[in-house]
Amino acid sequence: MGRVRVALLYDILRWEEKSFIETSKKLDVDIVPIHIPTYYGRVGDGNSLSTDVDIAIQRGVSFYNSLESTIMFESYGINVVNKSYTIMVCQDKLWTTSLLVRNKVPVPDTYVAFSHEVVPKVSEKLGYPFVIKPIYGSWGRLLALIDDEEDMRTVVEHRTYMHNPIYSIYYVQEFVKKPGRDIRIFTVGDEVPVGIYRYSNHWITNTARGGKAVPLRIDPELEDLALRAARSVEGQFLGIDIFEHPEKGYVVNEVNAVTEFKNTVAVTGYDLTRKVLEYIIGLVRR
Repeated sequence: MGRVRVALLYDILRWEEKSFIETSKKLDVDIVPIHIPTYYGRVGDGNSLSTDVDIAIQRGVSFYNSLESTIMFESYGINVVNKSYTIMVCQDKLWTTSLLVRNKVPVPDTYVAFSHEVVPKVSEKLGYPFVIKPIYGSWGRLLALIDDEEDMRTVVEHRTYMHNPIYSIYYVQEFVKKPGRDIRIFTVGDEVPVGIYRYSNHWITNTARGGKAVPLRIDPELEDLALRAARSVEGQFLGIDIFEHPEKGYVVNEVNAVTEFKNTVAVTGYDLTRKVLEYIIGLVRR
């Protein structure tokens, strides 16, 4: 069989996308970069592509670009890593949490309120402090730590003037008293090759918000938890965020379907790009 041709769907060429292009030169892979914002084609017509590809990897920064371009390529009969179902599920925090719970994957205690008026009732059930998150979102944006009733009323008041109806749905989660860090684990197929701790003095430990990455030794419990989370969302290449809960142990906070990994490679030295490309080659050659 000849070289595997992989469509790289992207909207911004970040470190990760450049790494896929450079690493492919060392493997039996040809990367075909496809810039989503300037791409167009006929739904279901694979001839819309100027060249044949065997498989695609989704690397779009924009959620909507990622989701819709994946759906477009799936209409051509092309397998995309990750598929549209996984991208949609992982973007929706409630959907993700629902699937994790149904598959008996431990998560922080989570409530959902469907109007501004009932949020005070949730606060009575959950107790302070807690965190209000947007149903859709990433990079720790629009998270609010609620320490008391005044904080709650302020956030609810702000949301009442946000005219997007999604902001009248409240995803409310217990504030997990972490040991100054959380965990990012990567899954590739049925393997858990690498992970990091993310340390921060702030309660949001995302490295995009200034968190410090530190290498992590993956123990069997973490490996099993990460794989069960990945199977819950039918993911192939994922970044899974895990908290160390003081009473419950490891709990899965979020699952990321188009994940960044620059900082993980920098501190661990692990060639995650090569691992993903070898996995993709294996999918094509099965």
